Amino acid sequence: MDAGGASSSASSTSEKYDVFLSFRGENTRNTFTSHLYAVLERKKIKTYIDEKSLERGDRISPALLEAIRISKISVIVFSKDYASSSWCLSELVHILESHRENKHMVIPIFYYVENKHMPSWCLHG
Repeated sequence: MDAGGASSSASSTSEKYDVFLSFRGENTRNTFTSHLYAVLERKKIKTYIDEKSLERGDRISPALLEAIRISKISVIVFSKDYASSSWCLSELVHILESHRENKHMVIPIFYYVENKHMPSWCLHG
């Protein structure tokens, strides 16, 4: 079957995302990030947002890593507790690896934090 007829059976991770959103859920999921996601979707910008509530110690799923890899851009919402989450830091490592290896664009957003309060590794890539 040609590629034109395969779209309905394709899994969600086989299609490229325009934007991958990385954020600390408890800080921004129901405020800034949900509004950003809604605006991107209204503009027909295909956006990946992790809807699952993750427990401390959970490993990043292969599907989430694949979503980072196949996204054109990652938007990282640095909030008050972003850098204190091992999950967020692990996600950030994969985003920065994709940036280094594939020229993946990364856009930081500082949500109620000044960048002078962020660790230096967050500001240099």
